[in-house]
Amino acid sequence: MLRSIPVRRPRIPGLVFPYIQSRYPSSSSSQSQDTREPLKSILIANRGEIALRVGRTAAKHGVRITTIYTDPDAKSQHALSSPFAFNLGDPSAYLDGDKIIEIARREGCSGIHPGYGFLSENSTFAKRCTEAGLVFIGPSWQAIEAMGNKSCSKDIMLDAGVPCIPGYHGSNQDPTFLKAEAEKIGFPVLLKAVKGGGGKGMRIASTPEVFHNQLESAKSEARSSFGDDVMLVEKYITTPRHIEVQVFADKQGNCVALGERDCSIQRRHQKVIEESPAPHLDETVRQDLWSKARAAALAVGYEGAGTVEFIFDNDSGDFFFMEMNTRLQVEHPVTEMVTGEDLVHWQLIVAEGGRLPLSQEQIQERIAERGWGIEARIYAENPNMGFIPDSGVLQHLRLPLLNEDVRVDAGFIAGDEVSSHYDPMISKLIVRGSDRTEAIQKLKAALEDYEIAGPVTNIEFLKRVCENSAFIAGEVETGFIKKHESQLMQENPIPSEVYAQCAVASLLREESSDLRPVTGAVGFMDSMQKRQVRFTTGPIVGGKDVEEVAVEVSQIDGKTYDVHVNGTEFPAVRSVLDPQTSTLTSFFRHTRLDSRIIFSDEKITIFSRGKQYCLRISTPKWLEKVLGVKDLTHSVLAPMPCKILRVEVTEGDEVKKDQALVVIESMKMETVIRSPQDGVIAKLAHREGDICKAGTALVEFEDRGE
Repeated sequence: MLRSIPVRRPRIPGLVFPYIQSRYPSSSSSQSQDTREPLKSILIANRGEIALRVGRTAAKHGVRITTIYTDPDAKSQHALSSPFAFNLGDPSAYLDGDKIIEIARREGCSGIHPGYGFLSENSTFAKRCTEAGLVFIGPSWQAIEAMGNKSCSKDIMLDAGVPCIPGYHGSNQDPTFLKAEAEKIGFPVLLKAVKGGGGKGMRIASTPEVFHNQLESAKSEARSSFGDDVMLVEKYITTPRHIEVQVFADKQGNCVALGERDCSIQRRHQKVIEESPAPHLDETVRQDLWSKARAAALAVGYEGAGTVEFIFDNDSGDFFFMEMNTRLQVEHPVTEMVTGEDLVHWQLIVAEGGRLPLSQEQIQERIAERGWGIEARIYAENPNMGFIPDSGVLQHLRLPLLNEDVRVDAGFIAGDEVSSHYDPMISKLIVRGSDRTEAIQKLKAALEDYEIAGPVTNIEFLKRVCENSAFIAGEVETGFIKKHESQLMQENPIPSEVYAQCAVASLLREESSDLRPVTGAVGFMDSMQKRQVRFTTGPIVGGKDVEEVAVEVSQIDGKTYDVHVNGTEFPAVRSVLDPQTSTLTSFFRHTRLDSRIIFSDEKITIFSRGKQYCLRISTPKWLEKVLGVKDLTHSVLAPMPCKILRVEVTEGDEVKKDQALVVIESMKMETVIRSPQDGVIAKLAHREGDICKAGTALVEFEDRGE
């Protein structure tokens, strides 16, 4: 029987981390005797891959781990990773600082590690931890407060001699006043929440005409994500790079930079690919960036891990302070790859009162020796639909081969669910090469071996980034994806041989599971002598751009078939199925093809020669009528569970393809649902404030016939 890889719950995904060093080499900053108070037990105030990541290092050094989880996360890997795990209840309870502190004190924890996101940059939470006698594994609450307010932080940076982007950072939030300030600065401008982060609460206003709409959208997202909609207005640099510096400081006043990361490949103002070192960066500029980053940290008496983010102007070569993230970054493994150091262990050392393990000179030597690191974030999202998030069960998951140069940090295994309540990141794939060219080759090879079936992912998109000539040449900027959209969004054409294999696999599955043609696999008779299977490809949110392909299969003997695909004939194709791996091996006359074929309801995911394809088995029209299946050809569907924030059209409106129809919120992100076609709105199925399930109709078009 053809099936998905069985759901197993082995040890927590491990996501190798083998060669990161934790010893204390001799350095100018570690010669003196440390006066350290060991952390014996910590609570990790986070979820997913970062909770597992922190837990691995802490456990390695003998620190007992307490984890927390919410109702949707009750069976998640981080919740199962420790016997000391406690349910917070509501999905939003990772923000309930008082309850988290209460659990930590009750369980005898000596410290709290906040991870990233949630409460990691909440100065009030950090202060309450300290007042409760708990070590907050991060900077002081005063430093978080100073740097967390983007307006205040820019004043501090200017006083410290760190250049900042021209803009308005004041308290007057009147929309008319802000627009006037934008006109003084000059369009385009960037609107950004003063307490924002992770790309949320940010919009670009390219002209005065769109200013107010973009401002309201940014404020709405900021209120939802941070409970604060105060905005700043900055000059938007048209060809910027996002370059950040990893800094670390201890309680003795030592501060080092552990290299820079280029994070310019972004969508929704959120990073997708990060690398270190930054390509084509003059060494003088690099050292200046490091120096300015250390100055930023020292200006606020910083302790622990932090990241100073800069905007680098590709046109002028100038750089400007953007913000400081007072926490461990999502992309910290890139720095670990090029330094050979465990940054979570560094956090524990500093929190215990110890000195930094390496001096600045030693760090520079390490970076010079260890080559290039690149990280790709694996998201449940659809790049071809504006990177709209997805959710659902991971029906199949297969990691690439892991070693000292290929690492995966993940919070999921096969059978786990990517929840619509939280960020859709599934994992991070990190590689290291002797130089940038080798690192890109390793990344692409690892992506080709990375298989996920269930939610739509960005893996195929990431492969195309690795193949892009501009990316290979290091010509990166934050507008990279938009600039190269036509190449990056090209879907893989499905070879006729893959259609042939899917037809054979579908019929084998039907036969082995006693399914009959009424399921929609279609056929002419109960025997396997001659059958037809019809597949569809196309958007899942409605519209007419759906391609249907008919495949005819004639069985010659037990394992040999004649297959016809759109006029192409494949005679005497011998096909052998390995049910344990769901792999179908087919011997065509011109080639052998090994494909892993995963069935999930009517969806088929195929992994073949380093590429992934998705198909659906068509249900015959006569059967749809018999079963009363509603025709959704003229509907736009909700791509995920969501809340309707705004409806941008009314019934009877004539709309154009790509026109905004509905604005939805899911995973704390606003997404604009655009029209897949020209047409007239016949019905609005939902109104503002409605909660919708995935796959339900949002908008219906008039049927004008063909």
